[in-house]
Amino acid sequence: MKRDFAAPWLNPDPNADFALAPLIHLPGGVLARQGTSFLSPQPIPDLIGIKDRRYLDHTGLEQHRSLVDLMRYAALNTNGASIQMLGSYGGFVPGGVDFKTLPDPITLVRYSDAQLYALALFIYSLEPPTNPNKPSALSRHGEEIFLSEGCVNCHTPPLYTNNKLTPAIGFHVPEEHKQLYDILPVVVGTDPFLTMKTRRGTGYYKVPSLKGVWYRGPFEHNGSVATLEDWFDERRLRDDYVPTGFKGLGSTRAVKGHEFGLKLPPADKKALIAFLMTL
Repeated sequence: MKRDFAAPWLNPDPNADFALAPLIHLPGGVLARQGTSFLSPQPIPDLIGIKDRRYLDHTGLEQHRSLVDLMRYAALNTNGASIQMLGSYGGFVPGGVDFKTLPDPITLVRYSDAQLYALALFIYSLEPPTNPNKPSALSRHGEEIFLSEGCVNCHTPPLYTNNKLTPAIGFHVPEEHKQLYDILPVVVGTDPFLTMKTRRGTGYYKVPSLKGVWYRGPFEHNGSVATLEDWFDERRLRDDYVPTGFKGLGSTRAVKGHEFGLKLPPADKKALIAFLMTL
């Protein structure tokens, strides 16, 4: 548990109470992968269309500029050689001997370049399943709402993402980042825990693509809501809300942030969701 989740540069470390882990239920489609937290897991990502995504991981941990970056990401996240496991966090080395010393490189393995190339080509080749949700008068009205509400500013067609990073609450964007990364200087207010208090944190969340939302879920960077209907339910902002996806430690909690569309009339919400289901 310490190897997978500890973030000892935080004092106190919210990930260090490992006795809490058995109390937390992870729904289907959500994984507390190494470097995240059992307090803020990640939905298992959709690999279809990844060729067009500029950042990997919900927190934009790795840039994705070409097939080579995907190869590198696979090499650094498999077979115990994860850069997350071998990095030093204030002297804490998750994959190190006694969490301090890097292991002998001769004991580590990774896929060959040929294997990584084949894997990346396979992932690039993935095609989405046939969408049973066909355009209709309702979905076309939903598309009009999508445009008029300004959703296209972040979820820009044809990829339905602008492929940018948005800073989390409490994160100050360094000046040098503005030259290195494509940053949208808009804070949408979602829970910052994953990107501010875990080893996969960057201070950012990437703007997700809306393509394929009809077969995906749960939604949000820690999978708090199960369906699009839940996402557009204004009650999710209340502290007595019961998350339909990942619940966390309690039975109720607010799922805050990204309030766009929450105040639409019910008929317009229905139309908007119908449009999103066609993507």
